[in-house]
Amino acid sequence: MLNSVIVVDDEASIRTAVEQWLSLSGFSVQLFARGEDCLARLPRDFPGVVLSDVRMPGLSGMQLLERLRQLDPDLPVILLTGHGDVPMAVEAMRNGAYDFLEKPFTPQHLMGSLGRALEKRQLVLENRRLHEQADLKAQLESTLLGMSQGLQQLRRQVLELASLPVNVLIRGETGSGKERVARCLHDFGPRADKPFVALNCAAIPESLFEAELFGHESGAFTGAQGKRIGKLEYANGGTLFLDEIESMPLAQQAKLLRVIQEHKLERLGANQSIEVDLRIIAATKPDLLQEARAGRFREDLAYRLNVAELRLAPLRERREDIPLLFEHFARASAERLGRNASPVSGAQLAHLLAHDWPGNVRELANAAERHALGLDAPTLAAAPQTHSLAGQMEAFEAQCLRAALRQHKGEIKGVMETLQLPRRTLNEKMQRHGLVREDFLGD
Repeated sequence: MLNSVIVVDDEASIRTAVEQWLSLSGFSVQLFARGEDCLARLPRDFPGVVLSDVRMPGLSGMQLLERLRQLDPDLPVILLTGHGDVPMAVEAMRNGAYDFLEKPFTPQHLMGSLGRALEKRQLVLENRRLHEQADLKAQLESTLLGMSQGLQQLRRQVLELASLPVNVLIRGETGSGKERVARCLHDFGPRADKPFVALNCAAIPESLFEAELFGHESGAFTGAQGKRIGKLEYANGGTLFLDEIESMPLAQQAKLLRVIQEHKLERLGANQSIEVDLRIIAATKPDLLQEARAGRFREDLAYRLNVAELRLAPLRERREDIPLLFEHFARASAERLGRNASPVSGAQLAHLLAHDWPGNVRELANAAERHALGLDAPTLAAAPQTHSLAGQMEAFEAQCLRAALRQHKGEIKGVMETLQLPRRTLNEKMQRHGLVREDFLGD
């Protein structure tokens, strides 16, 4: 909260008086008798001001100022000085102190200085937040590629959900990138430095599922040699990604529900509960609630997993992203193989846009690798054009607009000249395709 003040003074009477003044004015106050204690307890991006005496045993106010500026050069530090310390305080301001107050000072003088310092701190923290958001947005754009409206909305949702402590259900067809989205939810959130554990529920035999999920003690069952940590416990503090969650056996669904509710688990063969703190991200192709109505999935677990839902559109519903994705995968494959990336011809682009991509992004990546190898892709050439000519033309138009915007780094005049379009027509087309010039600045 931006009304926080840390007071550091070895005199208890000063600490008590300042705390009373500030508390009555609505400030949140922390008191320390030593500078060392302040440094040990100072949180990152502290949303407030440090008020410190100059002369203290141990770490002096001047030394504390220096240490605080090493941790955060923008943290406002106000020094409290005796009459003989004024020259020292002036020198401290040259070294980065925000202000100094000569004792004895009035509450009004103190409140005025604190108010100005807190306003400055608020601006600094807001500026940092905006820069961090811009950095995260740029990183996410390079991870979840695409400029379609659906992809732009997905990236916004991922950034919003990444920082929230809620379970997320991701729905999408095979190959649509569900694990990549799950990984982004983890990497762009507060659990990023903790484990990300992925488990494909369809790939585990039912007889081994419980041991894989919960772990086991030595001798828990025939063949259980030694203790084994399960996926739930291994993900403690981080994220557990359960792919194809609809394939999880019903018996294990009940046990998973209990872990979610109680934040505890028991290994097979153990009597002691283990506390776990984890976020669960599940992925599914079918609708879990429909699966529950058919008796194949627990409805209560479906609701627990689906606190928030992300739907990944199949590639055929966002054809305007196909050229960008294909170019990215082809270039990455060519670099990996030590080859020069071959340009995509107009005929090849038409085939790419005409194909329905039942395998979605995974299939497209495979086709791009074949292209990088110089191999033909007969499945694409023979692909039936089952969608409308209008749809193909829309996708091609979006690609032309995007290429021109990238070429001119978002400069509208250059785009107008290249595409020979009047400003109003260009604006209408960009709006229809969800293109914003700011997304191409500096590309």
